[in-house]
Amino acid sequence: MIAAALETLRRGADLGGPVVVVLAALSVAALAVMVYKLWQFAVAGVGRHGALLAAVAAWDAGDRAGARLALDAARSYLAPVIGMAMAGAADRARLIAEAETRLARLERGFRFLDIVAQVSPLLGLFGTVLGMIAAFQALQEAGAQVDPSILAGGIWVALLTTAAGLAVAMPTALVLSWFEARIDAERVLAGQAIHAVLSPAGRQAATGAVIGVPAHA
Repeated sequence: MIAAALETLRRGADLGGPVVVVLAALSVAALAVMVYKLWQFAVAGVGRHGALLAAVAAWDAGDRAGARLALDAARSYLAPVIGMAMAGAADRARLIAEAETRLARLERGFRFLDIVAQVSPLLGLFGTVLGMIAAFQALQEAGAQVDPSILAGGIWVALLTTAAGLAVAMPTALVLSWFEARIDAERVLAGQAIHAVLSPAGRQAATGAVIGVPAHA
């Protein structure tokens, strides 16, 4: 399998030149980053906050013991932050900073994927321009013995690099968009959870009853 992949890469390099080799290297690096991010998301429990949300809901309802039991069962990367909030160990700004620190770890590698998505089409276009220059040079050297196949062959080889650049950029951009959407959703969830723990509905209702204000006013 490795030998076949190397042979394919060699043929691509022969046709498209060093640009194809660079694009192939970028595609392998981008794929490695994507696989790593998927593994990191799975280990951190991104999108799997059932126990954490149950803990927040119990705390919001005034069930402190149930909230702590549910939090102990949570495997979310946000569990330590919510634990600090429940223990009163930090203020809102500190808790938000702690959540952002964890989110920043999950965002590592996004910049590289963004660079690959933006640079790959430009590299492909650069290879196409170089190929077109070579094709017209060959046409000029042919002089009066012009063979249309010379120009046609040079053009399709030149366009090969553009196709390769787009083939690398499009899936990278799609996967990066999905990663960013997940992180945006995680950031919203973290803010809501911290707010619910620091300002539980049960405490607000009790405060309203003491001062004579209806709970749903």
